[in-house]
Amino acid sequence: MSSSEITPGGSPNEASGSAGPDPDEGPNGSNGGQAATSGDAANQLETLRGLVSHATQQLLGNTISVSDEDWQAPSALPGWNRAQLATHVARQAEAMGRLASWARTGERQEMYASTEQRNADIDAGRARSGLDLQIDLDESAGKLTESFDALDEAAKWDANIELRDGSRIPARMLPLGRLNEVVLHHVDLMIGWSVDDIDAQTADWLLEWCSFRLQHRGDFPALELHSPRGVIITVGEAVEVGEAVEVGEAVEPSQVSGPSPRLLGWLTGRCDASGIIGADGVTLPSFG
Repeated sequence: MSSSEITPGGSPNEASGSAGPDPDEGPNGSNGGQAATSGDAANQLETLRGLVSHATQQLLGNTISVSDEDWQAPSALPGWNRAQLATHVARQAEAMGRLASWARTGERQEMYASTEQRNADIDAGRARSGLDLQIDLDESAGKLTESFDALDEAAKWDANIELRDGSRIPARMLPLGRLNEVVLHHVDLMIGWSVDDIDAQTADWLLEWCSFRLQHRGDFPALELHSPRGVIITVGEAVEVGEAVEVGEAVEPSQVSGPSPRLLGWLTGRCDASGIIGADGVTLPSFG
């Protein structure tokens, strides 16, 4: 697909004739078969940025009443308390801002100085107060919005940048990556907001992001996920008919369907398979 498209399925640098999704429907909308236009991409980008803003406000609204004591309680992520997780979300906003700056200026910037520094910054948040965390979440999100505004003004959304794992993507996928971070870690905070509270449009977009992120994960089973909104997401690699098939390999992907938020939660290890059809017998590795 063209780097002017947001839809991340497959490699973001490959050409494709598929259309970008209808911004009101989420990814893989009803425009299939038509060439995507710059207007489609702009609409998608506006939609995604709006979803990021909404998700951020939900996070800030739901964390404002968390007590200092409750911030010290464990999160859903092993070894991290809630304060560490909130600190990570704030530092990830700064990391995204550095990538946006790279795209805008052409001067390479890493998401994090090093893995050790990233971990140290997260650990430093362990004992922070609720007020400090709330201010950090708010201010870091605001600065990221400014970075995206500057990128928009410079018309550099098509510039390629590199994620922490070495994946190269066009900058216009950064809002989708940020949406994933805010929404899933909101769930991980375990403060009464679950995958079932994620709206279907957001979940559909995040399933697209997951498909992109898992495209080279050979340990994931081949799946075809179907949402009620008509979105079809593929995960893992199906074995083509005629290829040598080893014991345990499937020739075709397993068909799995259900509400988008449940599919997202199940795929990322944040809920069980309740409400999902076709998941029996499917074992998922850690999403990572």
